[in-house]
Amino acid sequence: MLNETLKIDMNTKVKKIPGVNSICDYFIEKGINSKRPISNKKLQKLLYYAQAWSLVLRNKRLFDDSFEAWVHGPAIRSVYKKYKKFGYNPITEVDENESFKISNDTKKILDEVWRVYGSKDANYLELLTHAEKPWIDARDGLSVHQSSDNVITRKKMKKYYSSLLPEPK
Repeated sequence: MLNETLKIDMNTKVKKIPGVNSICDYFIEKGINSKRPISNKKLQKLLYYAQAWSLVLRNKRLFDDSFEAWVHGPAIRSVYKKYKKFGYNPITEVDENESFKISNDTKKILDEVWRVYGSKDANYLELLTHAEKPWIDARDGLSVHQSSDNVITRKKMKKYYSSLLPEPK
């Protein structure tokens, strides 16, 4: 009976979004291949801007994970934990078991984010996020060095970064 209730058409293609680890690997490989390896802190900011610009330009999220408004800028807790062992040093390993293929559409966004933000260092990107409304709003009422797990919502990210685009003529 349950079987009849939950019929699934196996021919239906379900569009998956890549996991955040696939996007991490993409940026880490870009850094290594361009001789500009990235730290955990810089990776967090690249992920943040990739998610923000994907929301604005494609009206789609890149991954499900949420950003928290940490002292050093937007961060995804699971990504921080995964690469914590590198400290402020460059991340030198890519997860070979990540099997999800990133679509060409997604690669375009990631490549553009790398083009715009990839040459910046982690401290510059931290200061940049600290000057932007989504992080500021999520930290409202907190002291400068106070820990936070307040979420920076995708809705606020999309609204703010959309406002940076020129008005259509």
